[in-house]
Amino acid sequence: MDCKIKKKANLWALLPIVVFLVLYLGNGIYFEYINPIKGQMGFYVVSVVLAFSVALAVAFAKNKKYTFEEKIHICALGIADDNIVTMLFIFILAGAFSGIASGAGGATSTANMLLNIIPHNFEVPGLFLIACLISMAMGTSVGSITVLVPIAVGIASNGSLSLPLCVGAVVGGSMFGDNLSFISDTTIAATKTQGVAMKDKFRTNIKISLPAAVITFIILVAYSLMNKSSLIGTFNFNIWQALPYFVVLLLSVVGMNVFLVLSIGIVLFGFIGVLTGKLSYVTSLSSIGNGISGMFETMIVTILVASVTALIRNNGGFQAILELIKKRAKSKTGGMFGITFLTAFMDIATANNTVAIVVAAPIAKEIGDEYGVESSKVASLLDVSSCIMQGIIPYGAQLLVASSISKVSSFRFVPYLIYPFVLAFFVMISIITDGKKEQNYITNVDKTSLLKASLNDTKVNKTSITE
Repeated sequence: MDCKIKKKANLWALLPIVVFLVLYLGNGIYFEYINPIKGQMGFYVVSVVLAFSVALAVAFAKNKKYTFEEKIHICALGIADDNIVTMLFIFILAGAFSGIASGAGGATSTANMLLNIIPHNFEVPGLFLIACLISMAMGTSVGSITVLVPIAVGIASNGSLSLPLCVGAVVGGSMFGDNLSFISDTTIAATKTQGVAMKDKFRTNIKISLPAAVITFIILVAYSLMNKSSLIGTFNFNIWQALPYFVVLLLSVVGMNVFLVLSIGIVLFGFIGVLTGKLSYVTSLSSIGNGISGMFETMIVTILVASVTALIRNNGGFQAILELIKKRAKSKTGGMFGITFLTAFMDIATANNTVAIVVAAPIAKEIGDEYGVESSKVASLLDVSSCIMQGIIPYGAQLLVASSISKVSSFRFVPYLIYPFVLAFFVMISIITDGKKEQNYITNVDKTSLLKASLNDTKVNKTSITE
């Protein structure tokens, strides 16, 4: 039995996704905004693992043509995909890296070192820049927000600056780094599901993300020039604890294999942590173990999503979405917009950019193949679209963590999330520009073909007259 065979479109096959949305998103909205529970984040009342487990049960109940054992086989084929297995292994290493980096004090020292370098009155754009660099090195927006928001709160308080703006700058920069980092789970998910080299996705991605970051930085600089801050003092750091982050960042940018990058980072942080007295042999092992444990939910969700999507695809659900998009997308531009809106919707529904990518990726790949969208562009759109929405939705982990640390409602940050909104604008410009290039190419090819045909006709006519 081959689940790769093109299936007949069946909208009912999408029922597991609907069940997931009702269970996870519905309960999240209810317990977050309608009937909140004191001390409990509403979107964490129902675990994403539980929601996808129920969705998987619904997927198993669909399509009585297959036996239970055959459906297990379909799930196994989905989980055994090379890209899924690679993602799982990288998640383990990424968790180990994050754990020991935190234990060694690397993130805090790096942030404090950069803050001391930033000129006075430019703390807000400085926070954005630091968040960009830290998140690229760490590969996690939530981790960067956790490290930097306490500093942003101190800067806002000591410098008489807008707290929502300071936190918004941190969130925006964290999403920039998370989007581009070679060790980010979103980058891993986007590239591996599309079979694209990370460096190719990076080159495509940076053409969209870098201009958006530059514009955001300019806006924040303009704000700083118009709103002078008070003197905020200095921050303590250890340059040795910061060094491994810069090594990892450099190795990532030059395109070294992600397994080697993470392994080198783990060894460096372990060595530096022991050398500076932040870690011992025992605490090093504990930090690595805790970091890996922190990735378990992501790994389990990846396995569940691979199983659910395999069954949905086999039952014709993805074909139904593909045909729905085809009815509205009449060109390469339409296909790219379809991928963008699909991924954004999945992120709104799941409140997790990695999960959104994993769910949308199989459909996005089919859309890309159908409309001739380069795989690197598909991977870029998946990552960028999910990061835009994840950086805006008030119930996402990023804003909820920022809200918890700063003691400010996550909704207050939304108007100050400059980078995600600017990035959305550049994504649309990129899609329209790429679509026009394709159209111009087709037009030129058609003109060339007509000219050749005309010349051939002329030659034929001259030959006929001569004869």
